[in-house]
Amino acid sequence: MTHRDLKDPLYAQFARIGTAVASPRRIELLDLLGQGEKTVEMLARESSTPVKNTSAHLRVLRQARLVDSRREGTYIYYRLASDGVTRFLRELQALARNRLAEVEQVATLYIDDRDEMEPVSLDELRRRMRKGDVSVIDVRPEQEFRSGHIAGAVSIPVAQLKRRLAELPRKREVVAYCRGPYCVYSVEAVGILRKHGYRARRAGEGLPEWRAKGLPVVVGE
Repeated sequence: MTHRDLKDPLYAQFARIGTAVASPRRIELLDLLGQGEKTVEMLARESSTPVKNTSAHLRVLRQARLVDSRREGTYIYYRLASDGVTRFLRELQALARNRLAEVEQVATLYIDDRDEMEPVSLDELRRRMRKGDVSVIDVRPEQEFRSGHIAGAVSIPVAQLKRRLAELPRKREVVAYCRGPYCVYSVEAVGILRKHGYRARRAGEGLPEWRAKGLPVVVGE
């Protein structure tokens, strides 16, 4: 056996992962699935992609063993194959921001420039929740909250926040979290809260990172 006999098939398999994430839409689908199981229809709606195209993207991800699926009645639910997929996705995003000026520009424009305050780290958030001096809100869609959320958080999707402000005590700072470091829901939520006189900050990361740290996650309401 030559070196090529080993390397050629080995690197061909490595390339399957690269091929699977060569599409911007498939990267977005992985990010969405990091929040919990979703049907093809849910993913199509949230990624603004036709169902047929979404199904095709999911087949590619499944063939690369990045996602798994299960059937329940007439629906097929997809999920990430392992926590390692989330780690891979975050490393990919971090590398892109570090190496590509375009990523830095977009992230600065849509996230950093809209909220100049330092985000709350998950470790700091955990400490403050233990002390009881912070209100934590999950501003993702309700279905994602039910799939899994930070223990002690309250579900207030950003679209409902203005009419539900009275549910939040003004004496405590509010920390909003959403899907991850590039999710703008928490940026929008913090803007609404501050406009109405609340002390508010956003979490620098989301549920996938919280779960990866082994911190308490609750499934259901």
